[in-house]
Amino acid sequence: MKPKIFISQPVPEKVEQYLREHCEVKEWRGEDRIPRETLLQEIANVEGLLTAWHKIDEELLAAAPNLKVVSNVSVGYNNFDVEALRGRNVIGTNTPYVLDDTVADLTIALMLATARRIAELDQYVKAKKWEPVKDEALFFGVDVHHATIGIIGMGRIGEAVAQRAKFGFNMDVLYHNRSQKPEAEKKYEAEYCELPDLLRRADFVVMLTPLTEETHHLLGEQEFKQMKKSAIFVNVSRGQTVDELALITALQNGDIYGAGLDVFQKEPIEKDNPLLEMSNVVTVPHIGSATAQTREAMAMRAAQNIVSVLQGKGAIDPVYK
Repeated sequence: MKPKIFISQPVPEKVEQYLREHCEVKEWRGEDRIPRETLLQEIANVEGLLTAWHKIDEELLAAAPNLKVVSNVSVGYNNFDVEALRGRNVIGTNTPYVLDDTVADLTIALMLATARRIAELDQYVKAKKWEPVKDEALFFGVDVHHATIGIIGMGRIGEAVAQRAKFGFNMDVLYHNRSQKPEAEKKYEAEYCELPDLLRRADFVVMLTPLTEETHHLLGEQEFKQMKKSAIFVNVSRGQTVDELALITALQNGDIYGAGLDVFQKEPIEKDNPLLEMSNVVTVPHIGSATAQTREAMAMRAAQNIVSVLQGKGAIDPVYK
């Protein structure tokens, strides 16, 4: 008999077919996200759950006594209560590797878009305001090439960003991480820095750290004041790694030049958030891995994780040992 699993969100047809070959599959087909109450009912008898954003906590685990594995279609897993998973011997998995290059591409795109004011000037042209001007400084932006990038969180994505920055734009690479990365230092001529030193020296500060208790609000009022007034801040990690009110204040006061943001304290972003009114801020709706190819690869990786566990082979990408 095939093990029962529940899929809480749409997945590509290829991924669904793979799962049906190995499992008895039930899935949510609603247009909106599955309500929490419905999810708890649906997982009552399953051994596997494939999800992305749902909070995996003691309440959910208690509702699924047969559960063996929760497979996250995401590299992040801050929606997991890891101790609760451990306590019930449920394996949690994520999807590293397959999205690294895609997220790194977006990081560079946000740097360029903010520095060269792409979104702002796009709207300027589309609003039919483009006329001959006396002072072309009206359109000036900031150079990215040969500038200094400071990467906070030198994991796989951080290294992919460092590669693009060093060899694509001849940037000097600084980084801050829980531990030093000698190989990355050699490959990209990267320099390890304590956080205050990185903030003082970098022209572009890029947040790539995962969200943990240690990284929650890692950057706040003091840290933004340590940055250059010409600095651009880019966040493609999680919104909660930054004190968003402090970021807003820093931008309003001119403590930093601008920001490129893929993530926010609350998502979707609230309509009255001051960031939405700032011409020096580029905002996109958490699209770090949002290409068809990468999302399919992530979903397949998550499917392979769930099948591997239920076949007794162990997780490919466990989030804890």
